[in-house]
Amino acid sequence: MEEKKVAKPKAPAKAAAPKASAAKPAAQKAAKPKSAAKPKVYFNRLHEKYLNEVVPSMMEKYGNIMAVPKIEKVILNMGLGDVKDDTKKFTSAVDELGLITGQKAVITKAKKSISNFKLREGQRIGAKVTLRGKNMYLFLDKLISVALPRVRDFGGLNPKSFDQFGNFALGIKEQLVFPEINYDKVEKIRGFDVAVVTTAGNKEDSLELLKALGFPFRKK
Repeated sequence: MEEKKVAKPKAPAKAAAPKASAAKPAAQKAAKPKSAAKPKVYFNRLHEKYLNEVVPSMMEKYGNIMAVPKIEKVILNMGLGDVKDDTKKFTSAVDELGLITGQKAVITKAKKSISNFKLREGQRIGAKVTLRGKNMYLFLDKLISVALPRVRDFGGLNPKSFDQFGNFALGIKEQLVFPEINYDKVEKIRGFDVAVVTTAGNKEDSLELLKALGFPFRKK
């Protein structure tokens, strides 16, 4: 008779060796340096002055940094009704406003027809630039430091030229006071209006803000 082969029992599986703990001892963990505070970004020296001098000086009065008034935007308007039919002169004046502000000017058009002025609805009558942020501060710094001191017989800005909301307006009689304008290339000496829009909300606080920024107001 043939002997039946008896299957040998399988050896028990070896217990898996315990994995090394992935967690490192606290002592071995490298301490991550805390992220440093982001440095303030200044558009130019006037913006730096506002953040470092004007805001801290006005904090005591307003209590909250968000309540401290600021300049929201600057609007420049140039009337060009006298050259509305002369493309070359009109374009030259628009380009000059762009050079002064560092931003392309937008052409403004008549909203309605006025027969006495030979004006048709939709006809171009001027140019406009609205400045905010970096371009706004660059323009204001140039206005205060360069342009106004070059105005003949300049005696200071009128402290009464505020509206009830604290917005300030001034007129520039000659574009030549700005260094970007080349006298030899000027078609005609002309001026424009500048409106400084603030968040002050009233005349007194807006005057205080602009004085602190260095606007040269004359004494009342």
